[in-house]
Amino acid sequence: MTSLASSNYFELFGLSTSFDVDLSFLGERYRQLQQAAHPDRFASGSDQERRLAVQQTALINEAYDTLKNPLSRAKYLLQINGIDLGSDTDTRMDGAFLMEQMELREALGEARAGKDVDALEGINARIEKLYRQLLDGLAQNFRQTDDASLVAARDNVRKLQFIQRLAAELAALEDELI
Repeated sequence: MTSLASSNYFELFGLSTSFDVDLSFLGERYRQLQQAAHPDRFASGSDQERRLAVQQTALINEAYDTLKNPLSRAKYLLQINGIDLGSDTDTRMDGAFLMEQMELREALGEARAGKDVDALEGINARIEKLYRQLLDGLAQNFRQTDDASLVAARDNVRKLQFIQRLAAELAALEDELI
């Protein structure tokens, strides 16, 4: 059994290092890798072979979870390109984006206060539109390899994190009101 630890996640799955990922290929390749590395296949092997199988299975799972999720994939791409998200220290954000976030949070607050289930559909549509725009922006950012595009990708990742938090708040509010 050979070690997979030296591969980056894209290489592990036989993918080009890109934000654009064929999810059906990724899923098929995941099943193939899992089958080849599954610890049960090495049950009669040495302790080292069994331990390596468990480690490789964990790596395959982690890589798959990272690559199938657009936000995790974008963060990973930034990481392998040496770009720090700086989310803990850098609080700068596009003013128009922040205003939209404030408006959406206000709309969520109003829907909660008024128990207005119908308003949630419009809020959801706005969040989904922003989500799609950010994913398109990330795909475009990662098609470039220059520093400016990677910085723009970092900013879009940070925005996408905001959008996902809003989507989670919306889902929680839907559960609360329905």
